[in-house]
Amino acid sequence: MKDYKGFENKSVVVLGYGKSGKSAVNALVTLGANVTLTTNEVFSDEESEQKMNGWGVEIVDGHHPIHLLNDADFIVKNPGIPYSIPFLVEATERNIPIVTEVEIAHLLSEAPIYALTGTNGKTTCTHLLGEMLENGGSHPILCGNIGYPATDAAMEATPDDTLVMELSSFQLLGTETFRPNIAVITNIYEAHLDYHGSKEEYKKAKLRIFENMTADDLLIFNNNQKELLEGQDISCQVQYFDIKNKADAYSDGEYLIVHDEKIMPIDELVLKGNHNIENILATLLVAKAHGVSDEAIIKTLQSFGGIPHRLERLGTVNDVTYYNDSKATNNLATSFGLQSFTTPVIWIAGGLDRGQSLEDLKPFTAHVKEIITFGETQRKFVELANELGIQVETTINPNSAIALAQAHAVAGDTVLFSPACASWDQYKDYERRGDHFKEGFSQLK
Repeated sequence: MKDYKGFENKSVVVLGYGKSGKSAVNALVTLGANVTLTTNEVFSDEESEQKMNGWGVEIVDGHHPIHLLNDADFIVKNPGIPYSIPFLVEATERNIPIVTEVEIAHLLSEAPIYALTGTNGKTTCTHLLGEMLENGGSHPILCGNIGYPATDAAMEATPDDTLVMELSSFQLLGTETFRPNIAVITNIYEAHLDYHGSKEEYKKAKLRIFENMTADDLLIFNNNQKELLEGQDISCQVQYFDIKNKADAYSDGEYLIVHDEKIMPIDELVLKGNHNIENILATLLVAKAHGVSDEAIIKTLQSFGGIPHRLERLGTVNDVTYYNDSKATNNLATSFGLQSFTTPVIWIAGGLDRGQSLEDLKPFTAHVKEIITFGETQRKFVELANELGIQVETTINPNSAIALAQAHAVAGDTVLFSPACASWDQYKDYERRGDHFKEGFSQLK
């Protein structure tokens, strides 16, 4: 960990106490800051409360009183807390810097940072890159949006490690000096409009990833969205990936090709689907820049089968196959899932209503025989099914939906849980939602 003095004797308010808040408090205390933790919830973790009291941390729970801003030099906020709450609006008016713990991680890390973001594919790329680096003899530490706080990783890392950091738009919006050595943007589509307000603001948040990068750094970008970089002030090197057209990494339909070198045949990949080939191509550019051997790359690609909750095959019951795609939290991700099957599909979908239209999903419903929907958006899915002339049922949650799907499925069908919506109307995250679906699968007979 770097000997960073920028927080020493500074008054810092940590806003929200999830994993990132806990990590931020720990780091800031270590760095000599005077820390106040404020959370809307009643603080009930007695062990942590005693520990933080021993560190001199003031805990203010149940609300965010404005008077905490009077002496604040910085605010480190939970990424999910919107800037529209009165506490942050007032902080902005007072010109108090508001960052996420990713900013602290950058200031502390002795290890190089490879940062990955995008509307879809970033988690797959993060895990895939981690395996490639490990198979190549390096020591990656996966962190960020995948669950292990970036600040914890930065405090742990040595110069011989590599931080492989998945980042959301929420996290990136709270950065000021953050500078990765390599950045990947898999794609940018409409998402999180309830938080950002518009696609343009969402795009701006994503593009912050390369804001401070220099000529020594590398940005990897989707060639099919090259126009999104027009007018941007880019000081770093840029490489492109493309599933069809020639680029720094591309596919000719038979092989994966990087810098004009054939890496391996596509039919040897375990990870299937065109969207995953795009993910692989983006990851290959990072691995090559890092110096991973072709042997290690091929070994990884011949064994890597994806991640939990992303088109995860659960198994077959009575000749009906069940897939958990809980990580599909938007239309694009669900369209990938729907395109993966030519068998009759019972599609389970629904969740948080972010105001997003389902119109974009219509072209991908040719094999859907029934929709089972739940959550805030169930009315929209009922309307979609009625427009398409598809049978539709409503239910409580994914767990109850799987039992309903089994009752309606016949041999040869596929049951696909691909919600196209975030989980936060009923669950704390897509993992818990997916686990609840899997619990339902385990009860099938």
